[in-house]
Amino acid sequence: MMTRKYFGTDGIRGRVGQHPITPEFMLKLGWAAGKAFAGQGKCRILVGKDTRISGYMFESALQAGLSAAGADVLLLGPMPTPAVAYLTRTFHANAGIVISASHNPHYDNGIKFFSGKGTKLPDDIELRIEELIDTPMEVVESEMLGKASRINDAAGRYIEYCKSSVPTSTDLAGLKLVLDCAHGATYKVAPSVFRELGAQVVTIAAQPDGLNINAEVGSTHVVQLQKAVLEHGADMGIAFDGDGDRVMMVDHAGSVVDGDELLFIIAADLQERGLLEGGVVGTLMSNLGLELALKARDIPFVRAKVGDRYVMSEMLKRNWSLGGENSGHIVCAQHATTGDAIIAALQVVRALRRRGQTLAEERMALKKCPQVLINVRLEGGEDPVSHPDVQAASDQITAQMAGRGRVLLRKSGTEPLVRVMVEGDDAVLVRGYAEQLAEVVARSCV
Repeated sequence: MMTRKYFGTDGIRGRVGQHPITPEFMLKLGWAAGKAFAGQGKCRILVGKDTRISGYMFESALQAGLSAAGADVLLLGPMPTPAVAYLTRTFHANAGIVISASHNPHYDNGIKFFSGKGTKLPDDIELRIEELIDTPMEVVESEMLGKASRINDAAGRYIEYCKSSVPTSTDLAGLKLVLDCAHGATYKVAPSVFRELGAQVVTIAAQPDGLNINAEVGSTHVVQLQKAVLEHGADMGIAFDGDGDRVMMVDHAGSVVDGDELLFIIAADLQERGLLEGGVVGTLMSNLGLELALKARDIPFVRAKVGDRYVMSEMLKRNWSLGGENSGHIVCAQHATTGDAIIAALQVVRALRRRGQTLAEERMALKKCPQVLINVRLEGGEDPVSHPDVQAASDQITAQMAGRGRVLLRKSGTEPLVRVMVEGDDAVLVRGYAEQLAEVVARSCV
């Protein structure tokens, strides 16, 4: 990617009230986006959001900016990120905008864009928006101002779309599920999807108040889901993140099933049904066990850089239909143009029903290597990943593992964190190496 001033790997994100996550900037961003997408004529742009309280403020600012540029606005209200991608396509809009900071706390927010095809924006459009942000804002003539309207049946459309990703004969009767909606954008649609397919559904974290999104719940905090699955004697639990593009699961015994394991279950099922197109795209963070399990099935596997943008890019380059991250961001390209947590969960559940297996049984086909990930908060200054002390410590640990493991250091593209990951065949050594390296990184961040 070329250097961006505002856009990161997943849109624009930051702390609410701090530049660029301010009403003033969102007004200008809306105007710039409207100008970039409109070209020489009128355009139509969808705007959706998650449930965090600042979404009201930024929705209004974006709407004003888009209107000032002459763009018509279709407001979706709270809606999962993949729903906005889907609805942008079905309404033949020029673009879709999501107001969300995904799995981050309520005090963060951000903006994601989708093209008219429901995919990430091309680089030239992002760069054009950035150029326009730094130019004076000029309002179109009154007769050219954009209008705003609300799509009242957006949730129903998306529910039917999710259900269409499995055969019409799919019946989940007799299956008891606990859904953790992270007090986020899936709180209405996810329970409806699984109930309408016949499952008995228990919901937790489905009462958003604007401040509780992702608060100790959801795909990044599954303890409450584990407890609920055991308490209700459920067959499994499904946890979504705040904007509905990540999914983690819990088996009937309360064990967590991560994105690598879910990706393997989907890949194996597609292969058995003769529907797997090519291989599977993972990331640098994907567990070595996933690579080995896929290799045992003669399923090709490649690693992309961390981030759904890079996973999708690799999938498109190879014309493959499946990819994902261990964080639970899974792209089923046969059904969606971006990561969709509900659709990914449906593919897993359908695979289990077809094979007559429990989630606990199915996950055993993948033997994960011990992997420890430690997040070190970045306090500013130079990039610690390239610090000489950090590089020396990383090289030393790699040499000590003597080919029986690997080290990965990377800055998060969505949070002020440095991710320290060590993977190998000895759990005790891996933990020690990760903690040792994390200490060196922390010292270099000061």
